[in-house]
Amino acid sequence: MMDCNRRDFLKGAASMMVLAGMSGTAAAAAAQGKIKSGGDDVLLVVDVQNCFTPGGSLAVKEGDQIIPLVNRIARAFQHVVLTQDWHTPGHISFASSHPGKKPFETIQLPYGTQVLWPDHCVQGTSGADLHKDVNIPHAQLIIRKGYRQHVDSYSAFYEADGKTPTGLTGYLRDRGLKQVFLVGLATDFCVAWSALDARKAGFSAYVIEDATRGIDAGGSLGKAWQDMVGAGVKRIKSADLEI
Repeated sequence: MMDCNRRDFLKGAASMMVLAGMSGTAAAAAAQGKIKSGGDDVLLVVDVQNCFTPGGSLAVKEGDQIIPLVNRIARAFQHVVLTQDWHTPGHISFASSHPGKKPFETIQLPYGTQVLWPDHCVQGTSGADLHKDVNIPHAQLIIRKGYRQHVDSYSAFYEADGKTPTGLTGYLRDRGLKQVFLVGLATDFCVAWSALDARKAGFSAYVIEDATRGIDAGGSLGKAWQDMVGAGVKRIKSADLEI
């Protein structure tokens, strides 16, 4: 978790960090202490699926509790993109695909260290469906990821090899969208990787902390926040938004 100094810095430096790169109504709202989404902003709702919510095969603790807030936040955004993990049966990231291995152990693959997961979000199963309480009818795009058999995918922008694009970068650029606000599951994996790749692609990135939940496997949550803040991802709360 971010320490008090970082939290105080974020609040005290809002005019420098939040206003940078903003224009129009978003900048005006931020100057008054609230961020109002504008026409060049997009809300990225990451993997709010049955497998990642209580009762699912890879459930994130309290993962379902963010859904009412995510729905509320989404109503304040003109542009919304959803993502879904969409794995093939027997995917390389599943522990069941590696005899003798257990979930949360790691192996080395050509693209690096791979955490092995319980089978989850298999194409066409109910576990891969968006949670029934997600209510964002004006969402404009669903990005499915992780459907390549031999490479995992956390980020909404690139597969885990860091090279294979999902197409989201081009979509956002073609639409003239410049600032990415992220919510969803899980903070320390798909949300964090997406935020980091948003920054690499040249977008501003804001993670709305209370509209996410993490797995925190072996300190992964703290490391994810450290990496995100270090990359220029802005850590905010829903209270910082005009919603």
